[in-house]
Amino acid sequence: MSENVVHLHKTPDPSAVTTLTVVPHLAPPAPVPLWVRSGRAVKTAVTHESTKTAARAVARHGLYVVGGARIAARRAWDGKTAARYERFMRAAEAAGNMDTAMEWEERAQRYRDARHRRRMDLLHSPLDAAKGLAVGTGTGIGSLVALGVVMAIATKDVTDVVTPLMAVVKFINLLIWIVSVVWGPLVSLAPFLTLLALWAVGSKQQAAPAWVMPDRVRNSEGEPITPSIVVKALRDLGVPALRNAIKEMGDAGASMLSPIVIAGCGIEVDVTLPSGVSTNEIQQRRRKLAENLSRHEHEVFITIPQAARTVRLWVADSGALDEPIGPSPLVTDDTLTANYAKGRAPWGQDLRGEAAALSLYQRHLLITGLSNQGKTAALRALALWLALDKSVQFLMGDLKGAGDWAMFDGLATVLIQGPTDEHVIEVTEMVEGAVDEMNRRLQAPPGTAFPPLIVLVDEAQVAFMCPAVDEDKRPYGGSKAKSRYFTAVRKIHNQGRAVNVLMWQGTQDPTDQNLPKLVREGAHTRASLALGTESQARMALGDKAVDGGAAPNLLRPGLDKGTVVVASDGIEIPAGQASITVRTHYIDTEGAHAIADRAKALRDGVTTLRAVERGEERDPLADIAAVLGNEKRVFTQDVIKRLALLNEDAYGRWSFGDLTRVLDAAGIEPKKSHGRMVVRAEDVTRALADRDTNGSASADK
Repeated sequence: MSENVVHLHKTPDPSAVTTLTVVPHLAPPAPVPLWVRSGRAVKTAVTHESTKTAARAVARHGLYVVGGARIAARRAWDGKTAARYERFMRAAEAAGNMDTAMEWEERAQRYRDARHRRRMDLLHSPLDAAKGLAVGTGTGIGSLVALGVVMAIATKDVTDVVTPLMAVVKFINLLIWIVSVVWGPLVSLAPFLTLLALWAVGSKQQAAPAWVMPDRVRNSEGEPITPSIVVKALRDLGVPALRNAIKEMGDAGASMLSPIVIAGCGIEVDVTLPSGVSTNEIQQRRRKLAENLSRHEHEVFITIPQAARTVRLWVADSGALDEPIGPSPLVTDDTLTANYAKGRAPWGQDLRGEAAALSLYQRHLLITGLSNQGKTAALRALALWLALDKSVQFLMGDLKGAGDWAMFDGLATVLIQGPTDEHVIEVTEMVEGAVDEMNRRLQAPPGTAFPPLIVLVDEAQVAFMCPAVDEDKRPYGGSKAKSRYFTAVRKIHNQGRAVNVLMWQGTQDPTDQNLPKLVREGAHTRASLALGTESQARMALGDKAVDGGAAPNLLRPGLDKGTVVVASDGIEIPAGQASITVRTHYIDTEGAHAIADRAKALRDGVTTLRAVERGEERDPLADIAAVLGNEKRVFTQDVIKRLALLNEDAYGRWSFGDLTRVLDAAGIEPKKSHGRMVVRAEDVTRALADRDTNGSASADK
């Protein structure tokens, strides 16, 4: 019990009242009972990791014996019955290979016939054995007696007649003694030897549940992929028809698999599915299949080859896809050039580790993906390669305006950078200018060769979502027929390929609003980085590619930057597949500027317009007459230069095609002088007079 303690407080002042303070005295805490401490110790010991490890070890080795007995019994049953042939026959039937099934059925019948003969022989074996023993015994005794007689004659001792016979009797007696000595211990040790043999079989086959296996066995991440691992992974997918078929096949489940081959940083195997199992049932369980194979979801790719009821699995080595693929050849090889018509852009590597190169010849291109996944870098790498072909011309609009395309200043004829509605208007007019150039080329004489013109718009969703309208109330954005940007893109998609006017677009997060169906389906090459949903993947790549296994929505945002799924006839795709996954080379800003400088060195110099000027209206034909002056004829190149000096804003980026378009509209046929194209003053003057006359006549009417 606790007691009270009285404290007496005295003060220096004698007159002060002495105070008493009563402080309760707390008793020391009672000791913890021994049984409580023992219980805690037992609980700690039970939950300790060493205890768990020891318990698992005991359970594991005990279950090895059970598993070994099961395996031995199965082997004995297979050896004594036709069960093995039955399994092989069912496996062949499940795989649809009836010829093989019939062959196994014939083998099973031959086995049954042989077994029947053996059993019939066993019925006669006791009598045959008795006869053989009698004959053998009589023959043996006679031989021993004959040998004794020979010995007796030789030694002249009649007792030697039985000497060989007695020697055999003593030898048999010795064997009986040896057996009597060994038999007891052998009988005692037999159960232990049997258990040891069963344990050895179970241990070799790892015949124990996963929860009792040691960590180094249970943690099988990164282990080599074998046929048995693939079969078990498929069996445990949760598809009843597949599980039952594999169960009937037994060990012959591996007959579903093609040979496993090394494919880059992983392996590849084709799986022929049993009847009743569809390929999309496997595709829909990609994550579970990957986990069954001790891989992450992004390390397993499922595609559909040409063969019926077959899926193709590509399984990466653990962690291999997180390793960089190395720099682009554009950075490492200063001598590399491009060829628009015959060359292929070195874009990256496929999953097999082979170089992935893309042909850009007469192919409209669309690349999409979530924000900050490397879309601009992947698109820019293609443009940088193509810039090394000096015949290629660029019209560029960057509707993000962060300077990602600044290195094309001096390469592109037009480079518009900015995210505002005003920039969208300028980009729209740039694309409409490309439509005019396309129309001019389409009306040129047959056989006329035209340089490639790439119309590139990055962040194209900004253009489609732009709410601005022009003075005629026509919207710049949108996806309707009145939309100026949409209409211009569609016109290039429809006819631009024939005259090398190509539309390249990069866009984010595709939807029907920011990437209309007619626009995305007009692209010959469609590529997608990581996306959020399967519906977006279908918008980006099309139903055929997604149904064939393309799954950009399963790429890891932020971790699979620069990895694109490509559907195009411009890249080598394995037979039977509709798409291919490419890990693109990353070219940083410094490297991009270096490549652009090399491209500029190949050209005579390009004056880049940073906006589409919409200044005062000019009369091109009158200006041509003005720059001709009093000269009878002037070379066309000189006319273009004089026009640029007359008005830089209107004629600064004119080409021979622009001049020809104005002359054709005025009815002026091209002429040559000393092998070079010229413009004659009298032709221009006459065209102006005819135009004025026709205009006056129209006004009078």
